[in-house]
This record gives sequence, C-alpha cells and structure tokens, in this order.
Amino acid sequence: MKRGGDTLNIEKKAGDSVNPDLEGSIRREGYLLLRDRAYQCLARREYSQHELRQKLGRIDQFHQVEQLLRELIQLNAQSDLRFAEQLGRARVNAGKGPVLLEQELKQHRLDPLIIDAVMQIYHDEWAQRAEFARIKKFGTAPPADYKEWARQARFLQQRGFSVNDIPDYRD
Repeated sequence: MKRGGDTLNIEKKAGDSVNPDLEGSIRREGYLLLRDRAYQCLARREYSQHELRQKLGRIDQFHQVEQLLRELIQLNAQSDLRFAEQLGRARVNAGKGPVLLEQELKQHRLDPLIIDAVMQIYHDEWAQRAEFARIKKFGTAPPADYKEWARQARFLQQRGFSVNDIPDYRD
C-alpha cells in the first residue's frame, strides 16, 4: 500500500489477492482520510452537499462520500440551510439582487424550501437594496433623463434586480 497525498493506492500484482482484513483496514483508512478532508474544507467555509460531494468524489476510491455526507449532516457539521444563509448574506452585502441570488442557490442544487426560506429573509428589502446599489454606483442625484434612467436600470438588472425592484425615475 502506498500513500500518495490524500489517496491510497493499493498495488496489486498479477495473481496477488488482498487479505479481506487488510482491505477492510484500507477502506477504513480511506474513509478517515476522506473525513479529514471534509473537515478541512468545512473549517474554511460552508459547503453545500452538492459542492462537498463533487470535491470529495475526486479522492473517494471506495465510494464512501454518501455515507460521510450522512454522518456530517447528522453531526450538524454540514448544513445546506447554513450554507444558503451564508451565501445569501454574502451576495446581498455585495449588492446583488434576488434574481442572481436565487439562480446561484439553484446551481448548488439546494432544496426549494431552503431557497424559499433564504429569499424570504430579504423579501421586503430588494427595492431598498437596489436603490443603495444605484447610489453607490451613480451617486445620490436621480437620473436626469430617460436615457440615464435606462442606463442605471440596465446596471441594476445586471446585478440581479428585477424590473419591479428598480426605482422608476421617469417623469
């Protein structure tokens, strides 16, 4: 058995058979390495189940990721709700809108109930946050004409705000 980085390589030669006890201990050591890697990742930041499954799947030789994910969820070391709340907070603080946030949450394959819960947190704030993003980029003066309003509206739409959240400054 060779240890290379985070993976275990079992060298077999033609005609060799691996002792079942040895194979079990190798599987156990592989699981422990996988678990260590998961905790190293989760110590740095929150991960969705989907993200963690992809990241750990690359080093999982014995197909133990699902078992590990169940254990991590049971121990509350990994939580999709906690991940979604953290991601939502980060995107909202960065001036992103609801369309962009919801799209990113869906990309992480989160449960629709979790997505709805996170979106509900900021439900009443989107118009105000769109105005803050507009002021940060263009200043406090309202747009002078329709052309300037349209330019600012396009900027806010690119940031993920819906048309309903964009203040209407047309006279």
